Amino acid sequence: MPDLRSASPPALQDDDHVRGDPGGTLILFYADFSCPVCAVAHERLTAAGARVAFRHLALRAKSERALPLAYAAEAAAAQDAFWEFADALYADQGHLDDPHLWQRVRDLGLDLARFDADRRSPAVEARVRRDVHAALAAGATTTPMLFVGETVHSGAPEAGLLARLGYDGAVRIPKPSKDAGAPTDGRA
Repeated sequence: MPDLRSASPPALQDDDHVRGDPGGTLILFYADFSCPVCAVAHERLTAAGARVAFRHLALRAKSERALPLAYAAEAAAAQDAFWEFADALYADQGHLDDPHLWQRVRDLGLDLARFDADRRSPAVEARVRRDVHAALAAGATTTPMLFVGETVHSGAPEAGLLARLGYDGAVRIPKPSKDAGAPTDGRA
C-alpha cells in the first residue's frame, strides 16, 4: 500500500479518549462506530488491556450512521461516559439507530436532554471533524487504522501485533472453523 501521509497523526491531546495500561505502548485507534471490523478491533484492544486513544474516522460516504454515532459518542463524553457508550455501541452493532441510542443513554444514567443538545452542538461537530481531518492527513484510508508511533496498521489487530506491542498473551483470537465462511476479523 502506498504511503499517502502528508502529516503524522497529532500527539496525544488533552481531550483524547484514552484507556488501558498507562505504562503500555500507546495505540492511536482511528475508527467508526458503524464499522464491524472496528468492533472486532475494539474488542481485541480492550481484551488485551491496550493503551488506546480513540479518534474518529467517521465518513458519511462509508455509512450514513458514521457521523451521527461519532457525535453521539462525543455527547456521552461530555457526561464522562465516552468509553461506556463506545463499549455499548460496539457490543451491539445491529442496533445503532436513534431509539437504541436513547436507550443506551438512559441505561448509562445520562441526561437525555443534555445528550441531545450536545450531539447537535458545533463543538462536538468540530471535535469529530478535527479527528477525521487528522486521520486523512496521516494517510488513513480505511477503518480501523492503528498508529503506533510512525507505524500504521489497518484492520483488527492480530495477536502477534499485540504481542509485539507488549500486550503478550492477553487476548485469544479464535480461528474460524472450516464451515464458518468469512473470517471474523473482517477479511474476505
